[in-house]
Amino acid sequence: MYELPKFKFPKFKFQSGRIFKNRTIRLLILMFFGSSVFGFIGGIIASNYFYFPIKDLNIGLLKIIEKKTLEKETQKEYIPQTSQEEAIIKAVKEVSPAVVSIVISKDVPIMEEYFYNPFEGMPFEFQIPGYRQQGTEKREIGGGTGFIVSSDGIILTNKHVVSVQDAEYTIFTNDGKKFSAKVLAKDPVQDLAVIKIEQEKSINENGEVALKPFPIAKLGDSDNLQIGQSVIAIGNALGEFRNTISVGVISGLARTITASGGGIIETLEDIIQTDAAINKGNSGGPLLNLKGEVIGINTAMALEAQNIGFTIPINKAKRDIEQVKKTGKIVYPFLGIRYVLVNEKVKEENKLSVDYGALIIRGEQGEAAITPGSAAAKAGLKEGDVILELNNEKITTDNSLAKIILKYNPGDKVILKILRDKKEKSIEVVLGERSE
Repeated sequence: MYELPKFKFPKFKFQSGRIFKNRTIRLLILMFFGSSVFGFIGGIIASNYFYFPIKDLNIGLLKIIEKKTLEKETQKEYIPQTSQEEAIIKAVKEVSPAVVSIVISKDVPIMEEYFYNPFEGMPFEFQIPGYRQQGTEKREIGGGTGFIVSSDGIILTNKHVVSVQDAEYTIFTNDGKKFSAKVLAKDPVQDLAVIKIEQEKSINENGEVALKPFPIAKLGDSDNLQIGQSVIAIGNALGEFRNTISVGVISGLARTITASGGGIIETLEDIIQTDAAINKGNSGGPLLNLKGEVIGINTAMALEAQNIGFTIPINKAKRDIEQVKKTGKIVYPFLGIRYVLVNEKVKEENKLSVDYGALIIRGEQGEAAITPGSAAAKAGLKEGDVILELNNEKITTDNSLAKIILKYNPGDKVILKILRDKKEKSIEVVLGERSE
């Protein structure tokens, strides 16, 4: 370290007598004293005139400072960067409390390994392994998603989620609460089911028992959807990651698919296609628009593709919800035939004179074309007939018989125009009833 030389302060001698004898110094002191006195008096006068405005100004400044401080604290929360992002965040916050996870449990056998001699009684010892049951245990065997559609605990989900025989279904809400669910009804045509959980009970201020309402998801309209429209899927992905969010667009409308799951194989018509990721466990969860309305129920995914999922339009489910509330079951009008929609290929293969309609035909495994005792059997329909119209509505590949018949109820009378032996004729049919 460098060492600096020591600094010597100069010495001053103070002689008061000489200072006050100096005329210049006396004049300076007098001016300083005078200005202080006049400044003090002026301050008092000014305060009388300007006290309130200055006070108001101070309060205004304090408010500005408080506002800036509050803004800084608020900015700690995430601020959406676009209007679409803001809409997605808002929609998810609104609907998530109504989305539930469904856990499927069942008593399964406990198997143990043991060794035995298959050649018992022989002079040599030989042991081979075998397995035998030692009782049963409750085990989780699957999972899915649902969403609450009424404050008393009615939940909409997929049929294949709740179709396991002798299983128990446990519901976990978004806040972690656990409920036992009862299956109310399964849709015989669509991959839809309605289940219910019981409301929590509490004592209100009057000492009366009150039921706590559940948060519900708002149902939208699926009749006016557009390809390219932004959508949000919510579900219990892989049966493990509850309320997982994926975002995409509607990539197709009016699709027809053959889906399988839970031991069920179904052909589903008029289905929404989306590229929002739908994983195992998402089944039964809602597909939302950016307003936070449910427009579909996630039901299937294409295994050999990337981000091709399928959703049942919510308007198909509204009918089920209302029927369950009124009658406790889901019923459909039933004609009782097996058919294939006629196109150019079917026309050529069967040498038909028309390229539209529904050709009544046996199943691939030889199943009867006409269900015995059904409305079709009673009306005299036969294998090989082509149903051209139902109540003057033409049947085509875009407007199938199944889609048209859903507009009616069991017991309704309808007029079928059919083609038989190259001749057209009309037949009156009273629609039957189909339920799960």
